[in-house]
Amino acid sequence: MSKWKEVLKAHCGTEKMDCDCATCREKTNKALSPKQKKLDKNKNGKLDAEDFRILRKKHPALKRAGVSGFSKPKRTPKHPKKSHVVVVKDGKKTKTIRFGEQGASVAGKPKKGESKRMKAKRKSFKSRHAKNIKRGKTSAAYWANKVKW
Repeated sequence: MSKWKEVLKAHCGTEKMDCDCATCREKTNKALSPKQKKLDKNKNGKLDAEDFRILRKKHPALKRAGVSGFSKPKRTPKHPKKSHVVVVKDGKKTKTIRFGEQGASVAGKPKKGESKRMKAKRKSFKSRHAKNIKRGKTSAAYWANKVKW
């Protein structure tokens, strides 16, 4: 006899996996832990396939903006004015932020051997928008600073 069959037999007196004895029912019907309660989206007191279907469903704001997830910026080459878009979740609120001038030549990330002009350009952007950058991920300046400068 296999070891797992011995364990089941010692546990409730039967070798069946789908035993319906009171001991097994009691063990399977325990209350959900706090982390499991967060996953119980349909609030029926148990984790089932419907909960995971709801969790996998993409947020409408993400679909509309065409981004892969929250706080993941994406280039928008066909947008008439703005070069990037990002969807941010702040608590329960979601916010779609478009940022960056379309077609602007920006300094980008610091490069070795970069010209003084580009260094000055980056420095002036950061000082000019410092107040808005400090506002955090719900501001366009924060994302422009992070992605473009």
